[in-house]
Amino acid sequence: MIDPPMQGCSSFTALPNWNVEYAGWAPAGYPLDLQESSSESTDETFGSSWLELQTSSSSGGAQMVEYAGAAAAADTGSHRRTTTKIPAVVNPIHVFEDAAREFKVDIDTMKMKIHMYPPSIQVFDDESFTVPRLVAIGPYHHGRTQLRQAEKAKHVAAYHCVTESGHSVQDLYDAVALAASDARGRGLYDRDALARTSRHDFLAMMFYDACFLVQYFACRTAVDGSAAGAMDMDPSLRSFFDLNRKAIRHDIVLLENQIPWPVVEAVMRFRPVDLDAFVAFWKQYLQDRKVLGDKTKHQPAAHAVDGGGGGFESQFQPPHLLGLLRFHIVGRGNTTRPPTQARSTSNTISFSVGAVELAEIGINLRADMGTTELIHMGVRKRGVFAELSMAPLSLDDERASFLINMAALELCATSNFQEAEPEDSAVCSYLLLLSLLVHREEDVQELRTKHLLQGGAGLINKDALHFFTRLQSLPLRGSSCYVRIMMEIDKYKVKRRMQIKVHAFFYKNKRTIFTIFSVLGVLVSILGTLMSLKKRSML
Repeated sequence: MIDPPMQGCSSFTALPNWNVEYAGWAPAGYPLDLQESSSESTDETFGSSWLELQTSSSSGGAQMVEYAGAAAAADTGSHRRTTTKIPAVVNPIHVFEDAAREFKVDIDTMKMKIHMYPPSIQVFDDESFTVPRLVAIGPYHHGRTQLRQAEKAKHVAAYHCVTESGHSVQDLYDAVALAASDARGRGLYDRDALARTSRHDFLAMMFYDACFLVQYFACRTAVDGSAAGAMDMDPSLRSFFDLNRKAIRHDIVLLENQIPWPVVEAVMRFRPVDLDAFVAFWKQYLQDRKVLGDKTKHQPAAHAVDGGGGGFESQFQPPHLLGLLRFHIVGRGNTTRPPTQARSTSNTISFSVGAVELAEIGINLRADMGTTELIHMGVRKRGVFAELSMAPLSLDDERASFLINMAALELCATSNFQEAEPEDSAVCSYLLLLSLLVHREEDVQELRTKHLLQGGAGLINKDALHFFTRLQSLPLRGSSCYVRIMMEIDKYKVKRRMQIKVHAFFYKNKRTIFTIFSVLGVLVSILGTLMSLKKRSML
């Protein structure tokens, strides 16, 4: 049995032997009814742990370093402590060097971590953007009262995942344990959040949650029964997924509701699913208007179970499901990162603009109906004037939550937007540009007129305005795509001063001008009629 050690622990007891007939195996409690040996030492449990550094004088005058470890007993909440004193043969500063080295590793792996919501995103105090409604994936929300009912569904999903794979529980569990170890498992989560979760419970949680996600993938990509193993899916499990599809869809893309993607891949190697079809659905999820013949559906998703994909996609290593979907929704463009110190042809550059101002200077808003990827935004020359094009958006509560969680992931995983690639901050740029275009409900309606906002079954204009105005308080202004577009608008304003003045005059006075031309048209028509009557009278 594979039972690899995990990061941050010195030793572990072996897991109980699971080599039993599956028909007779059932969990007695969540995550597992694992019987731990009574002889298990205190340093073999993943409780809250720390290292104390003390100096004291012994009889020989040598310094002593005291290491203290504590383990939290999940059932009693008590702490047991063991203390060992060893001679300090090296300078105690090495202890701090180790801590600094561990800190650097954490920073270097920021893109792969399972982050908690940053303080800057807490402007959205509505829990519908941050808290799961039905199912907890991973440890951050595990144990919430309103989510316990779904634990039964996880057990059922694990049962059918194993039986449909044709392998034993031991095989799948060992694969999950190995993947969690290789992916640094617990080290990807916030330490304090896992202080009271044992290693055994953590691995069992990974096993159940990964099986649940894989079975959900299989169900959602097998509407016509064509996906591998779909026709054999248990009707009761399929019914659960169908009845709760909106809640599950909301929950599995929350930033704090993730498990490492290698763990999910480990299960998919035993129970294959059509991951490409699942990703293709999400690529078009933000829009009501679907792109017919979208080639994405025929391209392997990054790090799919078959290892397919070419070019930049095959090099991408998603940290989790949210990261995988964000990668494909953002896409990859031919844009270049703007210079760190933004320069324009004028002494200053404006980093805010409204829809009315754009219209006045001759920049038309256009929904790019040919793409679903958020990276494709920018200012393009259209004759004498220009247009700002963006992918359209159908905005409702679910999609708003999805966008906020993708933006939160970018804020957590990217230390400096200006130094990062444009794709690393594309969602933040997209949201910021939309938020800057609306200041009144009339502006929201203008976005609908330009088809940048689609559909009538989502947020009403008032709610959409409230959503966008809250976005303006987020720290998104360093987003490289946004900076590039603001520089392009500034360059346009400088190069076309005279054309802009003429256009602005006609734009501001278009109603008056239209009225004058209408009156002139009527006068010309009347004059023409009089002349016609005069000619007839002369005959």
